[in-house]
Parts: sequence; structure tokens; C-alpha cells
Amino acid sequence: MTELKYLSGFGSEFSSEDPRRPNALPVGQNNPQICPYGLYAEQLSGTAFTAPRHDNKRSWLYRIRPSVIHKPFKRHAVAKYLTHNWDEQEPDPNQSRWLPFDLPPAASHVDFVTGLHTVCGAGDARSRHGIAIHVYLCNSSMEKSAFYSSDGDLLIVPQKGKLRITTEFGIMEVIPNEIAVIQLGMRFSVAVEGPTRGYILEVFDGHFKLPDLGPIGANGLANPRDFLTPVACYHDEEIPGFKLINKYQGAIFVAEQNHSPFDVVAWHGNYVPYKYDLARFMVINAVTFDHCDPSIFTVLTCPSTKAGVAIADFVIFPPRWSVQEHTFRPPYYHRNCMSEFMGLILGSYEAKEGGFLPGGASLHSLMTPHGPDDKCFNGASYGELKPQKIAVGTQAFMFESSLSLAITKWGAETCQKLDAKYYECWQTLPKLFSDKINV
Repeated sequence: MTELKYLSGFGSEFSSEDPRRPNALPVGQNNPQICPYGLYAEQLSGTAFTAPRHDNKRSWLYRIRPSVIHKPFKRHAVAKYLTHNWDEQEPDPNQSRWLPFDLPPAASHVDFVTGLHTVCGAGDARSRHGIAIHVYLCNSSMEKSAFYSSDGDLLIVPQKGKLRITTEFGIMEVIPNEIAVIQLGMRFSVAVEGPTRGYILEVFDGHFKLPDLGPIGANGLANPRDFLTPVACYHDEEIPGFKLINKYQGAIFVAEQNHSPFDVVAWHGNYVPYKYDLARFMVINAVTFDHCDPSIFTVLTCPSTKAGVAIADFVIFPPRWSVQEHTFRPPYYHRNCMSEFMGLILGSYEAKEGGFLPGGASLHSLMTPHGPDDKCFNGASYGELKPQKIAVGTQAFMFESSLSLAITKWGAETCQKLDAKYYECWQTLPKLFSDKINV
């Protein structure tokens, strides 16, 4: 199999041609009267035409057939556990933890779309405000079908199994400890090799950006050049009955066409799919005492209209050195005005090494207290404070949002993975209060 190639950079102006059709990109204009090779020019707009230049996102696609050639969309129940109904369950402020979500039975045939399950979310895709958090649980490749969301950008976090994602822009492979972002309206198909599991953060409001660095300076955290975008690779295929699956206002619609949608011979622009290797994240940390705020671990952010407040942040907790003196080093006890949904890609998370497992998750809602369990607290309180490499072989992440998230019926009941005993990990924390200053 030919090695995949990528273009490097975040938010860049790219251009790409399939080498089988050199000079397919028009020169000096976007939509000439006749395009090279008899291609159709089509613009994919990710923002309003009048958005400020630094925020304006669009790409021009030069394709064999325009994407408008399809039969009418019809409502379909292809993903029965995909929902935006945040009123299925009564509100629940308790700490929530899920054991690893079940993979499909070996005898079944479940592809990426069929295996989408919504765990929690908030807001309304119709008003373009909110988020949804899904997991995908599949074991088969998508066949004669492609998927796209008309509701929001999809940040995909593989936990088990490789994804081979064919997009209109080209092909990319994404493995655990990498992420992919497929932005609003971009069509894609997912191939897998056996049981596959992962997490998805969908944002309705806008697009992901790199966080501002402020006093950190010009470099650090996720560096722009480490983001990779696929190169043009067209499919000129007649495929009768090809299914185009559209997530629209939280529902699934399916239309049929008789050709592959991945027929883009060349493209240019700054509205593209991309991937990123989490191992390339440049970690910032405290080197004297106390903790920096966990915002130093932000990979990508989707800002709200309020300065410094995110609709959603994607945060990771990678391997790093812990050297602080006179400091309780694990995450401290905390109540937050943000919702914190955590997942574990691999390894064991330092603050809860027992029940928080790869392929599982937790949700700590607005102002619900959380922090280390008793084992972690005791070990960190009385252990020797020597330089220590922590989180080795581990990658935990967090979807953090300013919105108050509601758990779906699937997340609360149907999946049967909600850990009713989660609260017990804090119940044995002792009372240490004493009349002495140092106990």
C-alpha cells in the first residue's frame, strides 16, 4: 500500500493536486469558465463570506461531479443511539464514571456511523450553539457510504484500533494517541481493522483553534507545523446506490447517488480536515511549587463569545516530569464552573488508578466536587518529593465545556456501564484535623 502523504501546518493556505492530473488547479482564479480536465469548481465555506479575514475559512474543490448530484435525503435510523435530546433523563449532578464501553459482538457488522452513541451534551444545533459527546463502537468498515455532519466539527479521539479516513481532500490514517478533526460539512468514510473504539467531541458553535499562548511566548503546547492535512487523491468510480449519510439537526438522513463523493482531483484553501500526534505536544509545567492551571494542557479550543471562555477545550495529560517542592502533586480537590468529561486512551490516570480505565469515561458536572481518591491522596501526601516522571505509558484527555451537560438515556441506562459505586472512592478519606500545626 502506498505511504500516505500530508501537508504540514494549522490554519494554513494549502493547495494540492492528485499527481495523476497535473495542473488541475486553475491559475490566477477560482472558477474559470471551463476548468482543467472538465472538472467542476465547488466552494466549501466554513464561515460566512463576510467573516474577518483572520477567521475566514473556505476551500475550493475541483471535482469530477458536483456534490449536488444525489437523490433526496430521507430520514433514517441508521444510528439509533445518536441523539440531541438532552431531556431524556432527569438532571443528575452526581459524579459519573463509565466502565469501558462494550465493543460490538464479533458476529455483528457495525460500522463507524452505526456504532455512534451519544453520551452527553448541551445546546441546540439549530441555533448553532452547544456540543455533543459521542463514542464510536464498531468492528466493520463503511461500505458504499459516506458521512458528514451539518451540525458541527467532529474531533475524533481513537482509543482502540486504527482509522483509515477517506475524505474529499484525501486520505489519512489515525491511530490511538493521535486525533483527527473533520470539520462541518466535510464528507468522509471510515475503514477499520477489527474491533474499534473511540471518543468524539462535536461542537456546534464554530471551529477549533490553537489556544493563545500569552506569556508562554511564540512556541509551545501544540505547534502548528505538527498538524497534518491529507493530499488530493481522487476516486473516479461509478457506485450505484452509494449512500450519503447526513447528520442534520441531530437526526440522520440518507440520500443515494451513483458515484463516489471522493472525486476531488485538486483543491486549495484553509478549510480542511487534519490530524495531530499527541506525542508531539510540548508540555509546560511548574518547576518550583504548586500547580499551573490545567489550561496549560490545552491542545485545541473552540472559543465562545465571552473572552477566555470556551464552548469546548480539548485537553490532554501526557507523560511529563513532576518536580514541585512542598506541593501535593496530583490534581487537587476542585469544584469548577466548567463541565469536565474525561476519557482514557491508554495506561492509568494518576488520580484514580483503579476504576478509571481505557475505553471508559467520567463526567464531573458544573460545581460538582472531584479530585484524587483515598489511595492517591495518601500516597501523594506522605511520599518522598523527588523528581519523578509521571503518566509514563498513559494518555488521559478531557473535553471541557462552559455548558452544563446532560447525560442521554443510552449513557445513563442502556449502555449499562455507569458505575454506581464511583462515589465510594472518596468515602474513606480520613479526617486529619488536629490541634497541632503539623500532623
